[in-house]
Amino acid sequence: MPPVETQRTEHKCKYGPANLTIQISSGLTLQFDYRLAWTNQGKCLDLPGGISSDDTRIQTWECQDGNPNQVWNTGYLSSALPEKSEIGQSGINNCGASNSQDSQCQTAWINDVDDFCLFAPPSPDSVIGDTERIEVSWCTKAGRGTRLIPDGTLQGVHFVKTQDYVQITGTGDFTRINIRGGDAGGELDPHGADGNGNPVGGLVFGNSFGQALQYHEWTLFISSSEFCFRACVGPNAARNCQHIYDVMGCFWNMPGNYDSGVFESCQGDNTEPMGVYGTSTWFQGVDPTPGPHTAGPSSSCRTIPTVSVTNLRRRLDSVVERRKVRFHP
Repeated sequence: MPPVETQRTEHKCKYGPANLTIQISSGLTLQFDYRLAWTNQGKCLDLPGGISSDDTRIQTWECQDGNPNQVWNTGYLSSALPEKSEIGQSGINNCGASNSQDSQCQTAWINDVDDFCLFAPPSPDSVIGDTERIEVSWCTKAGRGTRLIPDGTLQGVHFVKTQDYVQITGTGDFTRINIRGGDAGGELDPHGADGNGNPVGGLVFGNSFGQALQYHEWTLFISSSEFCFRACVGPNAARNCQHIYDVMGCFWNMPGNYDSGVFESCQGDNTEPMGVYGTSTWFQGVDPTPGPHTAGPSSSCRTIPTVSVTNLRRRLDSVVERRKVRFHP
């Protein structure tokens, strides 16, 4: 079949193609609602009638504070996070850079096999189902104001990046991050029963698809011995990060490598969306229960000996020491 030819049409704007700025629009209720405006022109991108369906032509219009047709959800800037992003939030999002094992930070990152966070309870011997609304961020990397995952906690970690999501799966002793031994765990996501997320106000960022990009769709399962975490982008983000299968666990929702003793980072192909089988969608609780999808193939894997905060600190300290070296004639 010959390639389909498409016609490209360019439209020039009298206000200038390089002068768009992001502005906070006063009168809006959400801190991550912005408008796109031409600098010093008083003109904004406007969606006629607020219609967001395909083929709607965007127009330029006089900037108006509070006009919902000029609202673009760009997400939070990781460098300018609010103290809290949701009403009723137990922790904070603007976490600074000082790590503490008592931190109440609820901002997480997912970047690679040795740079990610997990949401887990703030207090020892906790059951995920009881604490899902107040989980805090535990990270492998220092400098984000979170709690640090203790060395030796992670026993296997497998990171994969596809065209539509990043996923990290693994095993470990998560009693060391306050999960009760034997707890089968639960599912966390940015929605929750009331739309405020589990944990309430939990935010996730990453660098895989853009520098410090906020993921609006993500899903994380964690128990006392295993975890899986996926963050999605693109038009199928909600489907690839579906959150309605909360009792099905990691292996069913996020097929992948869960082997202990291996720490790897790979490229990969998408796995079929959870619950979707051809033209049919299965819903939790309906008999019979279908099996999980086969994980998408992966390639270009690199392995590292282990994942620990200590190793990261050593590498950072080494960089600092090298920068201190002075040469004298």
